[in-house]
Amino acid sequence: MATRTRPDRPGAEAWVPDDGDLGALAAAAEECRGCELYAPATQVVFGAGDPRARCLMVGEQPGDREDVEGEPFVGPAGRLLDAAMAEAGLPRESVWLTNAVKHFRFSERGKRRLHQSPDAGHITACRPWLAAELERVRPELIVALGAIAGRALAGPAFRVTKERGVLLPWPDRAARGLVPADVPEGSPAAQLLATVHPSAVLRSDDRETAFAALVADLRVAADALG
Repeated sequence: MATRTRPDRPGAEAWVPDDGDLGALAAAAEECRGCELYAPATQVVFGAGDPRARCLMVGEQPGDREDVEGEPFVGPAGRLLDAAMAEAGLPRESVWLTNAVKHFRFSERGKRRLHQSPDAGHITACRPWLAAELERVRPELIVALGAIAGRALAGPAFRVTKERGVLLPWPDRAARGLVPADVPEGSPAAQLLATVHPSAVLRSDDRETAFAALVADLRVAADALG
């Protein structure tokens, strides 16, 4: 399997295979040294789910449980997302779930590992993996879970609070300067829908209302898929 070796392209590009299926991508991602986050993390956490999914969901990064287990969305936020997806009519087994950044970024406080949001450099470094997943899955609908996922997919000007729950064209938005310039040629035409990350629901003072709003957004996605 050929590997891209482009020293002029920082980040994960050199580790992303030119061909191969999602399994090959996942195997290659284990060797990625595209940013410094690989060093303290337990392991890479690649996407998982239905490789022919019509819907692909993108979160921020793996959390503590995901880093330990090597699977996306298996911690508290993942369990809440499962419940919201089931209520909206989007069962987990019907989608491809992944993250914009594939390694857990954290700070240590005693024996605890506290989540730290990835910065713009981490998002850029990891974008070739996300682009490769999109090329392989070719979804009809992409759901951005939270602000970091939204910016990874639609550029730094994207605001979840402004665009939440609205079906938008992707990657046609490149014409408006919102899609990163390195979205690969031939990327699938799809719709983009943004909502909050499920961890935001867990942090909400009114969790019931926040959960209902997340379900409502995901129901828009389910209805769009028919």
